Amino acid sequence: MIATRMQLLKFFKMESWEYVMNEYTNSGELLGVDTAMNGSFLGYLQNLNPVQKATAIARVTKSLPPSIGSRAEFERFFRELPDDVREKLVRGDLRLADYSVRAIKHVQSKTIKCFDTSDAKVTGAMSIAQAKLPRGSVLVVSGISILAGVPSALEDEKIKAIDFKSISQYPALANAEFSLKANKKQIVPEGKPTRVFVTDNNHQINLGFWKLHNPRLIRDEEQIEFVIELGTMEGLDAKTHVHVELIGTITTP
Repeated sequence: MIATRMQLLKFFKMESWEYVMNEYTNSGELLGVDTAMNGSFLGYLQNLNPVQKATAIARVTKSLPPSIGSRAEFERFFRELPDDVREKLVRGDLRLADYSVRAIKHVQSKTIKCFDTSDAKVTGAMSIAQAKLPRGSVLVVSGISILAGVPSALEDEKIKAIDFKSISQYPALANAEFSLKANKKQIVPEGKPTRVFVTDNNHQINLGFWKLHNPRLIRDEEQIEFVIELGTMEGLDAKTHVHVELIGTITTP
């Protein structure tokens, strides 16, 4: 968890917190430590000599409980963050928060594009605009959820009030395939069965949730593409809608 003794002595002689973040082998974890101590860790370190600083970091990082879930996954991507985002996190101008990107789309053909550049942000239906994250934010996608439902009528208010259920009740959706890309780069390759979202008998996770074993980072300038490919539309009501969520940790002011 800690770099070699020589590396510690080297970077503790530097006064800039940014240098500490760059030299520490798990910068995200160190950021989490400072956050857990309400921002007091940085000030405390500045008043210590190099050896005391090394001892302080070793003790504090061992005594604090480790980050869990998508936050821990986000911390592992710390070195891949854009420079400006990393600097704002260090200064405390940005924080990490639980987040999900949501889209509700009408199933009108065998190809369902859940995010599109023509999308507008709509409360209760679409959480982002133009298939991109809010400006200045970065999201680590830790899991995905897909549910489906049928509104009583094809009206905005009715669609926003759909009681979404497991796709197991919609065999054409349960036997489909999906893919996820960001900036044309594959996060989930084409051909992944949507059957992974049939979690009805697993009461330890949320309905329709699939945990990614390989979380990925999405930046604000990257176009998100989530596509569901149906083999058939047999048995689907003409009003059927899908509810897709990309779940993880995002940067926020």
